[in-house]
Amino acid sequence: METNNIEKLVEELRAIIPFKEGTEKGDIVLVIAQDPHLILYGLVTSVEPDKTRKDEWWHVGVTFFTIPLQKVIWTLRTAQMTGREIFTMGGEKRFFQAVVLVEPTQPPKEKMPVQTARTSRKAMMKRIK
Repeated sequence: METNNIEKLVEELRAIIPFKEGTEKGDIVLVIAQDPHLILYGLVTSVEPDKTRKDEWWHVGVTFFTIPLQKVIWTLRTAQMTGREIFTMGGEKRFFQAVVLVEPTQPPKEKMPVQTARTSRKAMMKRIK
């Protein structure tokens, strides 16, 4: 990815992926890295304030969905962990934002009845008098 390509990629992804405004524990995040070139998803495992800094900095624990799974803790400002700012790590650009997995306008799916071995056996057995 060239210097401006990460910005262009984020702009294109915003048109097709629903992103959340904030980031919290349990969210799935999309992460884009300039070098090495990668786009991947991760699970936010923790979000804790960094009490050693004046501004809003956070320790964000993430498990990346790679093989093997990779666990990291990044220290990010609010604007960085909510996708409002593309930031650098080691001089390389990064993007980080939580995605919406279910559209909020969709009605919840109805639960399918669970058929256990006991209930299926009852249906097959008939009482004979």
